Amino acid sequence: MILQTLKTIFNRDLNRLKQEIELYQNESQIWTVQKGITNSAGNLCLHLVGNLNTYIGATFGNTNYARNRELEFSLKDIPKIELIRKIEETSTLVACSLDKLTEKELLMEFPLLVFETTTSTEFMLIHLTTHLTYHLGQINYHRRLLEESSQ
Repeated sequence: MILQTLKTIFNRDLNRLKQEIELYQNESQIWTVQKGITNSAGNLCLHLVGNLNTYIGATFGNTNYARNRELEFSLKDIPKIELIRKIEETSTLVACSLDKLTEKELLMEFPLLVFETTTSTEFMLIHLTTHLTYHLGQINYHRRLLEESSQ
């Protein structure tokens, strides 16, 4: 039951992430930072893709993904179409990786130490959904603020 819920939430929010990036009328604004906003929508998008590819794709999908977290926040001006492609690939990867898990495996210890103490796989996956949603909200707010200021 929880696995299906997790798959639904990841699918929903990765689709919303794609929609948010598509909604930027001016592509350069994806990379804009101003007025105390320290991360652009583009960098948050790269961060989410890197995060999910690391903690779901590499861990459960055996992708051998090698994360460079610093680049998630330092790369700039990646075309919108490439960001969308990365989101779509990540969405597929997350779905395929979660399809490999069983309800029993959710109760097992997450294979990587991410926090100060170990957690269950279930806890980590729920954390990843809330992390995705948190940054998705930031991207939405970023886009709407920039749209409003450019009108």
